[in-house]
Amino acid sequence: MDATQPAESPAPDDGHTYRMPLPRLRLTPDGSHGPLDGAWWPRCDALELELPALVGSLDPGVGTVTRVTVGNSVWPDAPREVMAPGQVIEVALTDGAAEAHAITVDCGTVGCWELLVVPPEEPAGAAALLLSAAADPGNPLSAPRLLALAESGLDGQAVWESEGGAGPR
Repeated sequence: MDATQPAESPAPDDGHTYRMPLPRLRLTPDGSHGPLDGAWWPRCDALELELPALVGSLDPGVGTVTRVTVGNSVWPDAPREVMAPGQVIEVALTDGAAEAHAITVDCGTVGCWELLVVPPEEPAGAAALLLSAAADPGNPLSAPRLLALAESGLDGQAVWESEGGAGPR
């Protein structure tokens, strides 16, 4: 699922419409689960600013987001709770290296989704490749491994395919 519709809300008193920026998000099709269920490319490192747009873009069929888990090394100043339209989302911090560039979105009894978090400063071309690779149901790589490939400057597609990822379609 790609987020394609902007969230709109009227500004108080002036009658104008405010359009929240679309989250840069790619999810695996049909809820397929692998090591990653997609990727998210926030515009900045302020979780309290970025998380409401991410949550608002998710299909209501995934359930209500009750909690997210993020890496303490990437989000050291993350608040313990974030307000999103109509709800409060608990934020849990973890010190695990595997979670450093990932966010786990917990929808209670419906399930959890693990998303690669593409660093906000990532160049657009590299970010687009990471978003696509993480959302591919054939992707066997974890968030740290995908980012390591992008940072190393290696031909990520060739390495990904050599490690079991889908080849050209």
